[in-house]
Amino acid sequence: MTTWEGLLYGIGFALQPGVLVYCVLGVVLGTFVGVLPGIGAMAAISLLLPVTYYITPEAALIMLAGVYYGAQYGGAVASILMRLPGTPQSAVTALDGYPMVREGRTGVALFAAMASSFAGSVIGIAVLVMLAGWLSTAATAFGAADYAAMMILGLVAASTIGTGQFAKGFAMVTLGLLLGCVGTDVNSGVQRFTFGQTELLDGINLVALAMGLFGVAEVVANVQDPDRQGVVERIGFRRMLPAWADLRQMGWPTLRGGALGSFFGALPGTGSTLSSFLSYAMERRVARRPERFGKGAIEGVAGPESANNAAAITAFVPTLTLGIPGDPIMALMLGALVIHGIQPGPLMLEARPEMFWGLVASFGIGNLLLLILNLPLIGIWVAMLRIPFRWLYPAILVFVCLGVYSVRGLTFDIVAVAAIGLAGYLLALAAFSPALLLLGFVLGPLIETNLRRALLISRGDPMVFLERPISAVFVVATIALLLLSLWQAWRQRRNARADRREAA
Repeated sequence: MTTWEGLLYGIGFALQPGVLVYCVLGVVLGTFVGVLPGIGAMAAISLLLPVTYYITPEAALIMLAGVYYGAQYGGAVASILMRLPGTPQSAVTALDGYPMVREGRTGVALFAAMASSFAGSVIGIAVLVMLAGWLSTAATAFGAADYAAMMILGLVAASTIGTGQFAKGFAMVTLGLLLGCVGTDVNSGVQRFTFGQTELLDGINLVALAMGLFGVAEVVANVQDPDRQGVVERIGFRRMLPAWADLRQMGWPTLRGGALGSFFGALPGTGSTLSSFLSYAMERRVARRPERFGKGAIEGVAGPESANNAAAITAFVPTLTLGIPGDPIMALMLGALVIHGIQPGPLMLEARPEMFWGLVASFGIGNLLLLILNLPLIGIWVAMLRIPFRWLYPAILVFVCLGVYSVRGLTFDIVAVAAIGLAGYLLALAAFSPALLLLGFVLGPLIETNLRRALLISRGDPMVFLERPISAVFVVATIALLLLSLWQAWRQRRNARADRREAA
C-alpha cells in the first residue's frame, strides 16, 4: 500500500460514523480539559482508559489522541487570557500572549494561537505521512550523548537570548537545573535535596511550578488593584483578524515552530513541552528586536503553539513504529494498545493499516474540527475577563489549587505552589525570566539521565561527545554560541563605557 493509498484508506475509515463520533468526543473533551488550568490531558486520558475496554482499539486510540492534541488548543486559552498555563506545554505562550491581552489585542492573540496551532498540526501531519519511516530510522540514530549535547545547546541558547541579559538568563537556567535535581536519583536511589520530605521523593511537581511562576505570581502582582477589570473590549470577528504586519510576523515563526516540533516530537523521550520552549528560544534568538519578547510579541505565541501541536502529532512516530513512548501521555497511549493486545513496532503499518492510517486521517479531521470549534468560542473566552478582578482572583486561585491537587493528590503541592508564586513575584520584580527557570527544570533531568548514560557506555570517557558526529555538531554549536554571546556582552559594555565618556 502506497502512501497516498494508505491516506485515502485512512480518510474513509476515520469518516465512518462509529469512529467519527469518538474523534469529535475526544477533541471537544480535550479542549475543555486544556482550558481548565492545571488539569491537562494526562488526567483526562487516565480517566478514559477504562472506557477503551468497550470500544474498538482504533476508535479508542483516535479518541485518546483527540484529547491529547485538543488539550494543546485549550491550554493556550487560559495561558493567554489569565496567564494560567492550562498545560505545561502552553506555559511559554503566556509570556507574550498575556501582554497582548493587556495591550487590548486579545482577539488577535487568541486567533494567532488557534491559527498557528492548526498550521503546526498540518505540518506535523504532512511530516508524519511523508517521512514516518525516515523519522523512525533517524530517531534510532540518536544516542544518549547526542540527546545530552542537543539539550545542553538548547539551554545555552535559552540563557543567551535577549542581548545584555546573559548573566540573569544563565542564573535562571542554573536555578531551574538545581530544582530539577530534587527527588530520588534514578541510578543510585539516593534522595537529593528532599530535606526529609517524602512528598519531594518524586521531585517538584511541574504543574505546581508552572502555575506558581505564572498564575499565582500574576495574582500577587495585581492584587493591589482589586477593582481593576480585565478585558473590557468586545471581540467581534473583525477584531480577531490580525493586521497584515502581524500576519507577516507570524508566518516564519509558525513554519519554523512546525518544523522544530515535528522533529523533536519524533525523538523518543522529548515531547511537546521541550518543542514549545525551544521554539520560543529560537524565535528570540533570530528576532531583530529580541527585547520585544515578553512584552507582546506575536511571534512568541505563534512559534511555540505551532511547535507543540506539530510535536503532539509526530510523537506518535516512535510510539507506533518503535514502541517507545516519547512522554508519559504517549505511555498511556501505548498502554491502551497493550490492553487490546496490540504490539506497536516497525511492522505496524503493514499489520494494522486501518489503525495507523485511520489515526493519521483523524488528526486532520480533528484539527479542522478544533479550528471550527475554537474560533467562535473566542468571544466566550474573552467575556470571562469582563468579570472584575476582585471576583476573578478567588476563582483563579481555586482553579490553581484544584489543578495542582488533581495531579498527585497531595496538599503539599498546594503549599508549594503558594511559595513558588511568591518567589516568582519577587523574581519578576528583579526582571528575571521565569520561562528560563522552567526550561532548565524541564531539561535538567533529561540532560542528567542522558549524560550519565553516555558516560556509563563510554566507561567515563568524555570524548564520546566528540567522537559521535551528531553530538560533536551540537558541542561545536554550543561553544560557538557561548563565544558569540560573550563577545556581544563585551561589545555592549565597551559601547556603554564610550557613551559615558562622551556624556562626561
